[in-house]
Amino acid sequence: MFNAQAVAESQFVMHPLYCREPLHRKLAPLKILFITATRIGDAVLLSGLVAHLAEKYPGARFTIACGAPAAPLFEAVPGLERLIVIEKQRFHSHWLSLWADCITTRWDRVYDLRGSMIGRLLVARNRHIGDYRDDSIHRVEELGRLIGVSPPPSPRIWVSDEAAAAAEALVLVPPGGRVLAVGPTANWGGKQWPADRFAALIRRATDPGGILDGAHVAVLCAGSEREMAAPVLNALPDDRRIDLIGQTLPVAAACIERASLYVGNDSGLMHIAAATGTPTLGLFGPSPETRYGPWGPYCAAVRTVEGFKELVLAPDFDHLSQKSLMTGLSVDMAYEALANLYASVKDSP
Repeated sequence: MFNAQAVAESQFVMHPLYCREPLHRKLAPLKILFITATRIGDAVLLSGLVAHLAEKYPGARFTIACGAPAAPLFEAVPGLERLIVIEKQRFHSHWLSLWADCITTRWDRVYDLRGSMIGRLLVARNRHIGDYRDDSIHRVEELGRLIGVSPPPSPRIWVSDEAAAAAEALVLVPPGGRVLAVGPTANWGGKQWPADRFAALIRRATDPGGILDGAHVAVLCAGSEREMAAPVLNALPDDRRIDLIGQTLPVAAACIERASLYVGNDSGLMHIAAATGTPTLGLFGPSPETRYGPWGPYCAAVRTVEGFKELVLAPDFDHLSQKSLMTGLSVDMAYEALANLYASVKDSP
């Protein structure tokens, strides 16, 4: 016997995919809005949430709003309907522009990871506002708690066919050849390991007897950072040097994906490397590796002999200074960590 109340209360009708069309029609795809980070590293860390939802809700349509630096990371997201680039404006009016862009849509899910008011002012059946912070856990774990998923979804980089083809043309090595990818720059001088130590680490790793004996070395950073990376690039043998400075983020990711190992400062590029699945070693000093270390099964971090708080709470600490605070990390310490990481990868199933 037909029971109207039972049908009305059923999980099928109350599922987020429910739309007002007759039930015999195909259900409308979920509309999901992500308001996410401007910085590249932050955007990479939350990319796992997008991947998780894309897998959980096949056919969902995503609108992603983020700052210009991070936007290229999301161009190949499955189900991407719109990518909104947030350009900072005077008096925070960019938030008003974003609200105007999104207000006409009835969203199934809104994830406002900036903790702004926008996520609260849109029509949505379900919303998650990232308005809390727990520095005692890794950022990826914090994001997992936001959506109630444990273990938290790992960051993901989507590499398009075009980016993969560009990487194949750029990373030219003999058959069976190996590549050590390095990221010798950072968005702040305090987090930048001295260039001469990077050069020494590379020589030790790729010279005869090193863990990547004879490997090519790919140097990556933004085009605007070429001067900072030049001492490392110029220290490499011409026949084994791969200059990838200034590549777009998707192409850089595709190039790193072809490498055997990646080592670099705490930066967005480090997080990209980890998200591609390439074994990644992050170098840390005035930032906490427990919070922002590279995330993944084949990732590791090594830090200065001084702890994070010892550096940033020191009486002479100046956040405006570009002087490196990474001198407490020796080449020996970095090489040992890199060798241990490589050994763990070689011994993995």
